[in-house]
Amino acid sequence: MAFFDFLFGPKLYPAELSKEVESLLNELINIGIKEDYLSEHPGNGYNAQCRHVRTRAIGKRLDEIGGNKLMQLAYVRVAKKAGKVPASHLEYAWTDVGHWQP
Repeated sequence: MAFFDFLFGPKLYPAELSKEVESLLNELINIGIKEDYLSEHPGNGYNAQCRHVRTRAIGKRLDEIGGNKLMQLAYVRVAKKAGKVPASHLEYAWTDVGHWQP
């Protein structure tokens, strides 16, 4: 049993969506490492609330696939791979996305 299966249960999403989910998680982590989920100014990929537009789209898709539990898994992966500060920015960037609750 994998660590995330232990934490979140083995069936967060259908097996046929595994590649998509992994791709979304990797993209999300890369945004946290290379860019940021928040900006001081809107524009250039950030919405009027200075939240990364693609990050919010990824969150919406993760919610569609596996709800808040999958979003929580993504948050944990971001915290582990990108760090606690990016994870805290992700938490704010996902405000009002799907069923997000940290």
